[in-house]
Formats: sequence, structure tokens, C-alpha cells
Amino acid sequence: MSKIIDGKIIASSLRRDLSREIISLKEKYNKVPGLAVVQVGNVAASSVYVKAKTKSALEVGIEVIDHHLEDLTTEKELLDLVDKLNNQNNVNGILVQLPLPKHMDEQKILDSISPDKDADGFHPLNVGRLSISASNNENLLIPCTPYGCLLMLRSLDIDLSGKNAVVVGRSNIVGKPMAQLLLKESCTVTVAHSKTQNLKNICRGADILVAAVGRPEMIKGDWIKDGGIVIDVGINRIEKSINGESKKKLVGDVEYSEAEKRASAITPVPGGVGPMTIACLLRNTTIAFKNSLKS
Repeated sequence: MSKIIDGKIIASSLRRDLSREIISLKEKYNKVPGLAVVQVGNVAASSVYVKAKTKSALEVGIEVIDHHLEDLTTEKELLDLVDKLNNQNNVNGILVQLPLPKHMDEQKILDSISPDKDADGFHPLNVGRLSISASNNENLLIPCTPYGCLLMLRSLDIDLSGKNAVVVGRSNIVGKPMAQLLLKESCTVTVAHSKTQNLKNICRGADILVAAVGRPEMIKGDWIKDGGIVIDVGINRIEKSINGESKKKLVGDVEYSEAEKRASAITPVPGGVGPMTIACLLRNTTIAFKNSLKS
């Protein structure tokens, strides 16, 4: 039976550390980090995520400045708001919740966020800093989900150097930065995706498999190397027959029930990567706040 990598426990520990640090910073500077959360429209999933992020931020002592805009908000109006937040002294981190309405250019909006206030770590300048840094610089604003995955791997207290790591997925949000982080841990990294030939064989050679392809249970249990480590980033809502009754269920990109039999350690869905993403958002906001104190 594989070890379950419990993201809720690891994220809770990170939040406790951040809370202590913020208390100390408040005592020294008489102010706390500020996170501006911008949501456009009323997509149900986005509202759930924003609520969870806001709750966690407040719990660690971060001030939350909430901006909930109507669906019909124009791109210019959103850009004007981001520009205002870029120049607002009590805002250290800016989070624009994705997805945005179709009439908006998401990349244009993300690029408009000051790289010094980029709580998600998506700005091209921060992506470039991650790419060229010689090691995993803990003071960088790093995309939250991949950094959370790295912290989960580190929690296993194993030497990552020299391990064969396969990242299935090539998105700018997870796949590409995940590969960069693993390279800096001296892993040998293969980036694969849904169109990769012989994907099963590539996965079976992975000491570390990070699944971030966005397809429910695409990676089957017999694709997992005996003793391999599985980090499942996917979160997919599907219909499943349970005791003859059709019910909605959250599953990852990996066939968990079978993969668990082969892996030495595996993340659950839910309760794995998700809590780490939020904790790392709070981390980025705190780092941005500390950086602002130096300027």
C-alpha cells in the first residue's frame, strides 16, 4: 500500500509558519500583507475557489481587498482596476481569478499585473526569473500549483537528485514551471502530453510522475512504475455509477485505485495538490510584502 501524500496536512503546516511570520512582521512594521482578489462574473467554480482563498488568507493574517465585477465588465475597465491596484500601497499581491469572460484576453490581463505583485507567479518576468535562476530561489514568485507539488515531494524526505521525472502536461500554469522546478532539483525531466507517442512506456520509466493533463483518469494504474511517486494535479468532475446510482465524483488525471497499488507514494484527489496551491498563493503574497519593505 502506498503512502498517501496529504496536501491538507502539509498546507496546514505552511499556513502556520506564514501566520507566525506575519505576526512578527506586524509587530516590527505595524502592517500586514494585502491581497487583492479580483473576480469577474459568477462562475460557480470560481466563486468556490475565491471563497477558499479569501478564507485562508484572512486566517493567516493577510488583509483581503475584494473586487467582484459584473460579467459585462469591459476589458478596459478590468485593466484600469489592475493599474489602480498596481499603485495601491496596501496591496502587495494581486490575484485575478481565471477563467475570465470570453471577451477578455486573459494573457493581456495577467501581463498587466505588476511582476512585483504577481501572487500567481504567471507574469512573463517571473516566469523568466524562474527559468534562469540557478537553483530554486525561495524568494521568487513561483506559480503556486507546481511549487506546491515540489513541497509535497520534499515532504517525503528523499533525495530528488538524479531521479527520472515525467511531467504529463505542458501548460504555462503547471507543466512548464513544474519541469523547471524539477530540473533545479537535479532531476532528469521529460515533458510529455496527450499527443506523446508511447506515453504509457514513458510514464512507466518515471521515478516521479506529475500528472497535469486535464483528462480524468487518463493515466492508468499499470502505467505507474513499481515504487514510483505520483503527484496528481488533475481535478475533474465526472459521473460515476456507485451502487447502481449515477453520482458526480471528483477524480484526478490518474486512475487512483489501481495506481495506489504500485506507487510508493501518491496524492489523493481531492485533498492533495489543491490545498497546497492556496497555501503557496499566501506564500507568494507574503514574499511580495517582504520585498516591498526593502524598496
